[in-house]
Amino acid sequence: MAAQCKFFLRNYQVALFWIVFTCLRVMAQTDLNEVHVLPPAAARPSAENSGNQPVIRKSVDLVLVPVTITDKMNQMITGLDKENFKLYENKREQPIEHFSSEDAPVSIGIILDTSTSMNPKINRAQEAVREFCKAANPEDEYFLITFADQPNAATQFISDPEEFQRQLVYAVPHGKTALLDAVYLGLQKMCIAKHPRRALLIISDGGDNHSRYTEHEVVSQVKESNVAVYAIGIYDHSFPTEEELLGPRLLSTIAQVSGGRAFSVDDPNDLPAIASKVGEELRNQYVLGYRPQDMQRDGKWHNIRVKLQGSRRWSFLNVHARTGYYAPKQ
Repeated sequence: MAAQCKFFLRNYQVALFWIVFTCLRVMAQTDLNEVHVLPPAAARPSAENSGNQPVIRKSVDLVLVPVTITDKMNQMITGLDKENFKLYENKREQPIEHFSSEDAPVSIGIILDTSTSMNPKINRAQEAVREFCKAANPEDEYFLITFADQPNAATQFISDPEEFQRQLVYAVPHGKTALLDAVYLGLQKMCIAKHPRRALLIISDGGDNHSRYTEHEVVSQVKESNVAVYAIGIYDHSFPTEEELLGPRLLSTIAQVSGGRAFSVDDPNDLPAIASKVGEELRNQYVLGYRPQDMQRDGKWHNIRVKLQGSRRWSFLNVHARTGYYAPKQ
């Protein structure tokens, strides 16, 4: 009997250790500097082993695809119906079971560059965030991440736009530009978002020069997430460094793979108008939903393509939608 009690006690202690370890690990995921402290190999969840992915990874039976349609003048096209869309997965047409063009609440992360080069532009950038919030749905939720030498989660999710905007006054430019780390942290925070529709808005004036994560790692994480990324790049007419030269391509790549869009601005005074346009776009998206035929739970990337059908004039319109998703392994 004594031996059995010792055996039970030892197992109980081991179990207690793992419970405490797991709790500490979960707490660490919310640390403001986690993305900057952990090395990529240790911190980045892969498509195969992540257990903390957004809805499209957990319930892939119904795949939701937000879609934006624009014309040659970059103006949004509204008023289309379900019959105007065709949707393909891996080149096979899928029946559209869900269609909506109504304004639905969104979980939104604002990622604001506060590196030294933003000093003459920070006031306009703050105003741009305020303009973006004016287009909000009352049920939207927000968080703010500022970044310089490293990302800083300035807020958790907030439902009150005014309370959110008050945090902007603490954004003081300094240091270098850890853009990729900030995007990665934003994607991780989206794992606890309450709305199926999720978006990040990046406002930055240049490329990355201080991140631990690589472009490949962040783009892979964007593809694994169900988050649309919008970017507003404030670019000078000259690029004094290689990082700044690569900035527009970097933001464009991150946005396009997610189904979002990247905008370029050469005058900081244009920032508020562009941010307002992004907010309006989120309010006027179409959302298509389908259940993949012959779903293979193979953990592989499945391409998505959305096309318009109907009037010939629509052949000149642009379709912006996410490019695919990773299927679960089981």
